[in-house]
Amino acid sequence: MKEFILFMHDDVPLGGDGGDGASWESYLATLRASGAFEGGSSIGEGVCVRKAGIASAPSGITGFVRVRAENLEEALRHLDGNPDYESGGTIEIRELAKD
Repeated sequence: MKEFILFMHDDVPLGGDGGDGASWESYLATLRASGAFEGGSSIGEGVCVRKAGIASAPSGITGFVRVRAENLEEALRHLDGNPDYESGGTIEIRELAKD
């Protein structure tokens, strides 16, 4: 089984709310019940840096969820019910490499 991280970006379209606390609790409860949930958190303000100084980030990330899945296709199925995804926001999915 592989691990994937789902990054929620801060680009939910106007009119979309990205979900309230209850919709996030419902989504996370579904992930827990599936046995795929490995953790997650909302993410506060921060900066991107380089040796030369502060760099601009292409898009802010507001949170992440880690899930277990056999492959990327299975990881994509864990988007169902994600409040940001359901509101039209961008979710970036990356496999966590085992180095």
